[in-house]
Amino acid sequence: MRISELFKNGRTVFSLEIFPPKKNKGDINTIYQTLDGLKNIKPDFISVTYGAGGNLADSSTADICRIIKDKYGITPLAHLTCVNNTREDIDSILEMLKNYGIENILALRGDINPNISPKHDFEHASDLVSYIKSHGDFGVSAACYPEGHIQSASLVDDILNLKTKVEAGAEHLVSQLFFDNSYFYEFREKARIAGINVPIEAGIMPVLNKSQIERMVSMCGASLPPKFSKMCSRFADNPEALREAGIAYAVDQIIDLISNNVDGIHLYTMNNPYVAGKIFDAINSMR
Repeated sequence: MRISELFKNGRTVFSLEIFPPKKNKGDINTIYQTLDGLKNIKPDFISVTYGAGGNLADSSTADICRIIKDKYGITPLAHLTCVNNTREDIDSILEMLKNYGIENILALRGDINPNISPKHDFEHASDLVSYIKSHGDFGVSAACYPEGHIQSASLVDDILNLKTKVEAGAEHLVSQLFFDNSYFYEFREKARIAGINVPIEAGIMPVLNKSQIERMVSMCGASLPPKFSKMCSRFADNPEALREAGIAYAVDQIIDLISNNVDGIHLYTMNNPYVAGKIFDAINSMR
């Protein structure tokens, strides 16, 4: 099923994101533990991040997507980045996804690794979106940034770039994480004014530990509202309390988003079924 079709029934879409195991921490079989823990949630779809660190020779994203589809009967969304891929690399990956029966791709530029020279066949995510649309019958999604991409000059510039991705063929958007819903609402309003009318899912990442948040914020530049910062400070030395407080904070965010007619919630699970299950149980009746 095309993911864009999921948004036509008037219900808030609920999706999950997982990542392949890193090579030095186990093999692909460990993903069954994560998926077994998530299957009872019955999400609308599950996205799988690109490879184990973006390794070109790694097919784990496609392999996991096939497991999600064939073993669990859930629609998968395969992440695909272009910063380190040539046109020939992308052709090979698209052929693999087609052979596996994977219909949906999240097209991303990807983070630049200072130790790897980037390829230049696709300079922007919009170039990859357009290429995928012209080389197969895929549903294509793209990323968006409620506070603006960290490399953008302004939110307006970022929204104009986002419109280019949608015009290139992106049918659905997934937002970067944020901890202050007001940024999402401002972004959504500006996007609609700009003529971006595809479904926009809000990306929510529950706090599991303080170092995780510090790492993610340094990578994406998300703002930390006072309420969130006080929570992290109060429970920094109590991992279990911080985890439960993080779940409560995420639930509060999601309830507010659903109350304000968000198209969907995309939960960054960090491969943690316990946290995902607690959040889903708290909000499922409100969708």
